[in-house]
Amino acid sequence: MQTVTRLFKTFQPNTYSLNITIHRVARTFEGEVEITGTLTKAQSFIPLHAKHLIITHAAVDEQEAAAEIHENDEVQIATTNQLATGTHTLKLAFNGAITDPMHGLYPCYYEHCGAKKELLATQFESHHAREAFPCIDEPEAKATFSLTLVTETGVEVLGNMPVASQQTTGETLITTFETSPKMSTYLLAFVIGELQHKEATTKDGVIVRTWATPAQPIESLAFSLDTAVKTIEFFNDYFGVKYPLPKSDHVALPDFSSGAMENWGLITYRETTLLADPEHTSVSSRHYIATVVTHELSHQWFGNLVTMKWWNDLWLNESFASLMEVIALDHLRPEWNASLDFAAHDTVVALRRDVLTSVQAIKTEVHHPDEISTLFDPAIVYAKGANVLNMLRAYIGDTAFRDGLRVYFARHRYANTTGDDLWAAFEEASHKNVKEFMYAWLEKPGYPLVSINQQGAHLELEQKRLLLNGKDTTSLWPIPLLAEPPFAVELLSKHTTALTAATDTPRLFNKGGKSLFVSRYTQKSHRDFIRSQIKAKAYEPVDRLRLLNEGTLLARAGEQRLAEVLDLMSGYENEDRDAVWDMISLVIADTRRFVEHDPAAEAGLKQLVLKLIKKNYGELGHTFSATDSEEVIKLRATIFSLAVWAEHPAALEFALSEFHRFKDPGDLPAEIRSIIYGAGARWRGEEAYDKLMTLYKQTTFAEERHNIAGGMSATRNLDVVHKLLAHMTDTSIVRLQDTAFWFVYLARKNDAREFAWQWLVDNWGWLMQQFGSDKSLDYFPRYAASAFTGKGWLEKYEAFFTPKKTDPALRRAIEIGIEEIISRTVWFERDEPSLRQYLTEKQ
Repeated sequence: MQTVTRLFKTFQPNTYSLNITIHRVARTFEGEVEITGTLTKAQSFIPLHAKHLIITHAAVDEQEAAAEIHENDEVQIATTNQLATGTHTLKLAFNGAITDPMHGLYPCYYEHCGAKKELLATQFESHHAREAFPCIDEPEAKATFSLTLVTETGVEVLGNMPVASQQTTGETLITTFETSPKMSTYLLAFVIGELQHKEATTKDGVIVRTWATPAQPIESLAFSLDTAVKTIEFFNDYFGVKYPLPKSDHVALPDFSSGAMENWGLITYRETTLLADPEHTSVSSRHYIATVVTHELSHQWFGNLVTMKWWNDLWLNESFASLMEVIALDHLRPEWNASLDFAAHDTVVALRRDVLTSVQAIKTEVHHPDEISTLFDPAIVYAKGANVLNMLRAYIGDTAFRDGLRVYFARHRYANTTGDDLWAAFEEASHKNVKEFMYAWLEKPGYPLVSINQQGAHLELEQKRLLLNGKDTTSLWPIPLLAEPPFAVELLSKHTTALTAATDTPRLFNKGGKSLFVSRYTQKSHRDFIRSQIKAKAYEPVDRLRLLNEGTLLARAGEQRLAEVLDLMSGYENEDRDAVWDMISLVIADTRRFVEHDPAAEAGLKQLVLKLIKKNYGELGHTFSATDSEEVIKLRATIFSLAVWAEHPAALEFALSEFHRFKDPGDLPAEIRSIIYGAGARWRGEEAYDKLMTLYKQTTFAEERHNIAGGMSATRNLDVVHKLLAHMTDTSIVRLQDTAFWFVYLARKNDAREFAWQWLVDNWGWLMQQFGSDKSLDYFPRYAASAFTGKGWLEKYEAFFTPKKTDPALRRAIEIGIEEIISRTVWFERDEPSLRQYLTEKQ
């Protein structure tokens, strides 16, 4: 396994004075940097990181030095004399190139008033600051930054800190920013270009601004601005440490590889994650934008104020941010039921990923920078990590959880930490052995299946790891039972445990879903009781969706059959919560993959869906009203989507008539716009393609582009499929940030899958050129694996991707992809006969 030397162990920067002159048109930059820092051992050189940079001059303590290039982006600034330990000052001159891949310093393209325009932006996480200036590019290397940018005039110049001074000389603008607090290099950022903004101030005087290009309506900035202001005020109180900077800028970039990036004081976003157009943005998208804004703002504390020492503690950033977004929104917008959405999405995603034998643990060792990108697995580091922390929160209590965080931030502000520092703070607040509790959940993959055998008031519980492939008889977790009423045993920490209940009524375990395990009720009478309670809606929504998700996990693992899950699902005809319907929709999506080659079974599934949605569709229909609640709006869209797929006559007629009628996206309700696009593409072929493709090229609204692309992928017309695939390498049509989405949209469609795969194979060289150094590269093996089932597809996948496992950035995604295809194939072979029989009987 490749390993790199941690340069911070040798040289520890304290301050950077950085001056960069940017030549946008020429696509170059040049700069000077002065670094003061501490050399920890006597030697004749000081190591730094630099990548794709040319160092034209170097000096150490005013003495000339040479820049010697070494492996792993290391440059040694070598002197003729031995350097003593202690403080030294480096002065370097350098230059580099501005390139299109969306990291380092790169351009963002857009059109406005018929003219092609561009911004310049930075993306330095995880280890791309070294592409813009020589530095120690490791999270532990915290230092202050004094930044000056020399640019063209007529542009906004934004940095982490407020502008200290600006002056214009001819066509040159010189912008100097205030010196930053101590921070890691990956959090440094700047954005340059024509921008407009909205502004507000928190009650503590922090200036908050949201920014976008002039191509976007300025009204689209208002929602995220309001969310940002309220979120900062909430976190100030919750964390007990005030937001430490004087301003908080939020910028929507036309081209951006990630969803958003938490640069301190200058958060950057995709346009879809910041801009909420009052006329075009759906309720679901507004909720998503709010979760992203709260997530990134929580990073201003988790990650920025207190930072992990090394990337194996990435979860310290992402797991906590994923939980804090829920805590914040539950406070700011309680009517949204963010905790229920968390259970419907983050918990489901985590459990579905974590049943694979090759999946990573939340905390994973990093030996080489190219491995860092593989850690950004949203199902594990984000979703599972957040679930584990939410379980800890339930175990120690809300008050101890909040108080522990306050101790942590007060004690470690501007410093670097490991998980043990956080556990110590929680132990101080809760008086529980948090470190021991968390170890099993963080440092090994998987989660437990708890089998429950209830005989009257006596219960026998047994835990083992739930796996799709293989067996694990040794893993053991301390599982909080969180039972109501409680048992005498607080933690299930043995393989088998006997309990006594207060009554002989069949017990529902993990009520509220805050403990991370899947329940298997061994007695049929117990399962029948739970099913009757679901149908009567006697359980809370979170438990209704959890039980359905657990059924699918048990089916995937061979503990029951998918037909049994569908039988359970038939009891959800009276369900009225959108989050639960999201889970129902996911089960239907799983089942659709079984029947896509079997018209008779597919017809049976459609009949099952029509029966399931009958009550809701009859009450909700497809007409929206200004008086609808947000819950009703989302639920109507979910039911309408299922109705169109199942070919409900009224729903399909409405969808196709609306597709024929509309001239502008604003003519259609935002929540069902993508469904109508998809119906048109599926049943109107070339005619729909022409209409939608024209609209795609015209719109500047990023959410609309996603809606249209997703809709077009529903086509069954192979000529249209080939046209769509041809567009994917044309960056004037499909932005690089959207390429992976176009691919997966088509790869998951039965009619387009073979051609999408061939596109991937034929264009792998182009993909490597565009994404080879970006953390989104592993989207392609990951998304391909999610679309494939069967031994034939496994052979194709392995033949193409196995040789590419030598790339550290791809190895983990490929290994998991192979296992995912194998496990899905085994599931299909095991369950298809009984499922076909069940569905054909439904006709």
